Amino acid sequence: MALLHKQATIIPSKLELLAAWLPSRSWFAGSGEVTRVAAGRFDDPAGEVGIETMMVRAGDGPVLHVPLTYRAAPLEGAEAHLIGTTEHSVLGKRWVYDATGDPVYVAALTEVIGSAGHEAVQEFEDGESRESDLKLTGSGATVPAAGEVTGHRDGDPTVVETAGLTLTVNRVPLIAVDPDDAGVLTACWSGQETPVVLVHLHSR
Repeated sequence: MALLHKQATIIPSKLELLAAWLPSRSWFAGSGEVTRVAAGRFDDPAGEVGIETMMVRAGDGPVLHVPLTYRAAPLEGAEAHLIGTTEHSVLGKRWVYDATGDPVYVAALTEVIGSAGHEAVQEFEDGESRESDLKLTGSGATVPAAGEVTGHRDGDPTVVETAGLTLTVNRVPLIAVDPDDAGVLTACWSGQETPVVLVHLHSR
């Protein structure tokens, strides 16, 4: 379950942070206003880190896959992955990271893929819940726990390495899905009902 705050304000907004950060990425494509296409959440078992997979687009550019993490304090050693900070009216100052450099995201992603899991249910503090408009599905795979992140190479795909795993994160989702391909995270949203591949996971 992902707990959300219905009446919260966030300054600057996530999209404002992304509008400033995305043009610095080699894989960014598009021009004009950055808009939200769809988004879904994963759970942090410790309840400390917000984990969100966002699909965004700049103008008429391609849909881009941008996973984010939200933290109450800076993540030591992750300065290169910091997108910016924002003020949340309920939670206070939040540090927003490119999640591919955050070990909590990598662990959650690995668990979802390995267990054939899905996005988390989104629930508000008043008990009301809503369905995510981004449907995330793990294929199922026999993989070890993710462990510490030992390597990271930005690009499309972004490559993340841990002690026993390599994850390739497609910034522009791959349309073709091989039904026999093990170790993937796929996504669907309104207008994209055919699953696309966001992440491949490989044991080493």
